[in-house]
Amino acid sequence: MSTTTMTLAKAITAGLDKVLADNPKSLLIGEDIGRLGGVYRVTDGLIDTYGPDRVIDSPLGEAGIIGTSIGMAIRGYSPIAEIQFDGFVFPAFNQITTQLAKMRARSEGRFGAPVVIRIPYGGGIGSIEHHSESPEALFAHTAGLRIMAPSNAHDAYWMIQQAAACQDPVIFFEPKRRYWLKGEVDTENPAADAFKAQVIRPGEDATIVTYGPLVPVALAAAEAAREDGRSVEVIDLRSVSPIDFDTITESVEKTGRLIVTHEAPTFGGLGGEIAARITERSFLSLEAPVIRVGGFHMPYPVAKVEEQYLPDIDKVLEALDRSFAY
Repeated sequence: MSTTTMTLAKAITAGLDKVLADNPKSLLIGEDIGRLGGVYRVTDGLIDTYGPDRVIDSPLGEAGIIGTSIGMAIRGYSPIAEIQFDGFVFPAFNQITTQLAKMRARSEGRFGAPVVIRIPYGGGIGSIEHHSESPEALFAHTAGLRIMAPSNAHDAYWMIQQAAACQDPVIFFEPKRRYWLKGEVDTENPAADAFKAQVIRPGEDATIVTYGPLVPVALAAAEAAREDGRSVEVIDLRSVSPIDFDTITESVEKTGRLIVTHEAPTFGGLGGEIAARITERSFLSLEAPVIRVGGFHMPYPVAKVEEQYLPDIDKVLEALDRSFAY
């Protein structure tokens, strides 16, 4: 039987195992990913199977992890680097944006740097700044990077393999508060193209677009709206660079209303790009302005008040009410 129940975290583990088994040039590198198995135990047990030369415990130095990965990729290896927490990626920001993202253009297409960077991201775990952030927009603004964000176990299993097979660098954002979310994983039938959005709940009256950790929130809001007689479609982006605008456009031209929600601040967030692009494409189909729901423009707050910061069902429903008021 090809279908099994896994947590999202263990689905990534299984996907990494498959990558390492299938490609002898692939390897993992990061802080505490070997003997410890990573802070969230996503790489647990892989060093026993593949050894310390392919599951590398690196020194504590994010710039070094990414710089080393770039060098290995240029020499023909397929490194998958782990950044321990979202806020720890910034010491490597220079390597990612000025080196990794530029290799294909700099070499005029002669070679690239197929590095995957795994980053647990987002809040909801009772932690603090540097451990609960959503920096995806900072990287989406940099041409040359692909950015994935799975929301469920099946996608996580297949998308990490698709990321590893991609010849462009991929930042793989893992929604850490959903690591323990269980789901069915079909290990024989691949998920859809990782760069294609999916309509995960059909609807007729409004569209909610989201990704990663807020997908369960959007689904719950759509179900609550159904009790009020509203049929809400939910789209899981899955990729935030590139963004599948065609799927969003098709939905909005049917429903006439769009809510975009993400944990990252609304100011400068990806919701603004989606709102602008859909307004340009589908202005005459919109019955109301595109409404964004996200975090506040502030450093991530202490655990005691993070629930006031994070988008939740009530905030999404309030946005729907505002949209239907037009």
